[in-house]
Amino acid sequence: MADGHADEQQARDALATVRASVPPSAQPPEEPHPPRVGPPAEVAGGIPAVVSSMKHAWGEMGPVRGTQLLLKVNQQQGFDCPGCAWPDPGHRSVAEFCENGAKAVAEEGTTARVTPDFFRQWSVADLSLQTDHWLGKQGRLTHPMVLREGATHYAPISWDEAFALVAEELNALGSPDDACFYTSGRTSNEAAFLYQLFVRQFGTNNLPDCSNMCHESSGTGLSETIGIGKGTVTLEDFNKADAIFVIGQNPGTNHPRMLSSLQAAARRGCEIVSINPLPETGLNRFKHPQEVLRLIGPGTALNTLFLQVRINGDVALLQGLAKALLELEDARPGTVVARAFIEEKTLGFDAWAAHIRAVRWEDVVEGAGVPREQIVAGAEILARSERTIFCWAMGLTQHRNAVSNIQEIVNLALLRGSVGKPGAGLCPVRGHSNVQGDRTMGIWERPKPEFLDALSREFGFEPPRHHGMDTVDTLRAMHDGRVKVFFALGGNFLSATPDTEFTAEALRRTRLTVHVSTKLNRAHLVHGRRALILPCLGRTERDVQAGGAQFVTVENSMGVVSASRGAVNPASEHLLSEPVIVARLAAAVLGARSKVPWTWLVEDYDRVRDLISRVIPGFQDFNRRVREPGGFYLPNGPREGRFTTKSGKAHFTVHSLPRLELGPGQLLMMTIRTHDQFNTTVYGLDDRYRGIRNGRRVVLLHPGDVKELGLSEGQLVDLTSHFQGETRVARRFRVVPYNIPRRCAATYFPEANVLVPVDSFAEKSRTPASKSVVITVSPSVDTPALTPGAVS
Repeated sequence: MADGHADEQQARDALATVRASVPPSAQPPEEPHPPRVGPPAEVAGGIPAVVSSMKHAWGEMGPVRGTQLLLKVNQQQGFDCPGCAWPDPGHRSVAEFCENGAKAVAEEGTTARVTPDFFRQWSVADLSLQTDHWLGKQGRLTHPMVLREGATHYAPISWDEAFALVAEELNALGSPDDACFYTSGRTSNEAAFLYQLFVRQFGTNNLPDCSNMCHESSGTGLSETIGIGKGTVTLEDFNKADAIFVIGQNPGTNHPRMLSSLQAAARRGCEIVSINPLPETGLNRFKHPQEVLRLIGPGTALNTLFLQVRINGDVALLQGLAKALLELEDARPGTVVARAFIEEKTLGFDAWAAHIRAVRWEDVVEGAGVPREQIVAGAEILARSERTIFCWAMGLTQHRNAVSNIQEIVNLALLRGSVGKPGAGLCPVRGHSNVQGDRTMGIWERPKPEFLDALSREFGFEPPRHHGMDTVDTLRAMHDGRVKVFFALGGNFLSATPDTEFTAEALRRTRLTVHVSTKLNRAHLVHGRRALILPCLGRTERDVQAGGAQFVTVENSMGVVSASRGAVNPASEHLLSEPVIVARLAAAVLGARSKVPWTWLVEDYDRVRDLISRVIPGFQDFNRRVREPGGFYLPNGPREGRFTTKSGKAHFTVHSLPRLELGPGQLLMMTIRTHDQFNTTVYGLDDRYRGIRNGRRVVLLHPGDVKELGLSEGQLVDLTSHFQGETRVARRFRVVPYNIPRRCAATYFPEANVLVPVDSFAEKSRTPASKSVVITVSPSVDTPALTPGAVS
């Protein structure tokens, strides 16, 4: 026995030596078992959605707490769902949440806790060998934690010591631009406003945010053409539309409450066209979980027409729709082109129309991968629709030509006069619950002079005028050693960003990394010389300050600002709210350099909103208006028929068809989410609607490509991306034959983010091109892997 114990101890010592010599893993471990693959679901929602909602809510929180929280989601006196930015209806049901909203609430409201004892038991290296799903399931963070230089384990630290540590590092920098301050779209308006104020008083515009990685292309494309970087529709417009085009979007998984609006539209005869490389269940048929009498049956058919475009074939397809519309106008003069609207309110039509007429149909069909007759069918729907809404998401925004994608949609809308009238308009559907509000509050690395002028007048300091760093800039600057302190207000920066190994090395080269978080994630495990985890209140929790119970505000995808009030006691007495964390940080860092009464402001958030009302246009009388039922709409000129460009008119824009030459054996890959996922948060291991269960490391390929590449279903393969002579490898993915266009591939993020080059991004918006990655697929090399609890 003694010899056996000695052998075990030697094995543990050997393992410890191996792990000490290897930095914590930036990527999740391999999966021990192959996923189960079956046919995709035919109907979204219904009884399975109800069962899944209750399973997650009651499993994480218990029946009483779970039910209590779910009945408060998206209610007038409740809290805004942290799951997505889809707006709330004027008349709300008792259960105003979707399946994935229930998962988001359960994830935050869980009764599991990550305490200092947990961190004493688990080294950072050992934690990095666990899956992202496992990390999230450990529960809510309860104490501020520090990883000191050379340490292997996080240790507790007081809030005062934590803020002093950040102040020490920031104030020792040679320049304020040596630090970057990231923001997640979960952050409230109040916290975001204070955060950007602190950062600018510190002296930099280095404010990268999650919008850089998702809808930046939408904001850029819309701002240039219609004068505002936001959508132009309201929820009520969905009740009036004759046609709705859903492009590069999977609402059944990413915005499930949108399906209720689409269902109501389909039932009254609205035609719905979906354009996507993958057929998504949520746009096929839908059963509303609250319609008890209709849960038995086939559900409501949503799609009128499905156009299965190639990955990044959208410019070609949209130009094909435009070309078909112009040909219909030639055949039926005066019935298709909105000439009065175009002459009065737009510029550039003639040049754009000439370009479209010159585009060859064979190039359109080749680029889009969609037959001409199907494109013409889509154009016929557009031609007979007097009121059309165009919706889109990240399927359009994460390509090199992403801004062109958005502006081609604008061209179609202008051609038909479908902006600035009821039942029509442009609708970028944002994923994070307040990513749009954060930008409105000034979270942007390229602030407008008018905004900086307003800050200067209100607070009596001169904000920095030079542009700061976006996410790609930040990665490069950390990697080069130019940025030495990285602070993240929410999010999972490591897993959300492209080029995972490059990002990890960039973070390791900093002096300090700080993450304000509710739960453990991989970004905490790949760190600078020193690291802090600062735990904050969640959206679901009561926020009580010296001035009493507080609420925060958010802005949804359609520009409505509303209140959010937590409903349950905090997960720990040691948690601080995000506004308080920012205020105390600012006071510690700036000291007498700032005249802002930081701690006084966060005793009562009305004081913060008073400042916002004096700085941000559209927020006049903020405190009164946000207390009205449903909140209030922000001004939106294009929605009201006034284009706010410099010319006062909307602009048609001309774009060449993208040319992508794939070499022998190469495919174009896009990253996607599973149904058990929100951004980088993994709720479970199933993708129920696509028929994939108990696994995430899969690559979806056309059956013809599987055969042509000499592969087989379920085979383990390595994926290699190719960009400007560089290669990156993601190992041991399972082949899943799927209904996807030829020479296309789909993988889940964050597992496949390692393949996305840091320097491959959209023109103008600089959004990483996560949906345009050139890859090759080869059988996996069977190399032993270091797994938790095993010596390799």
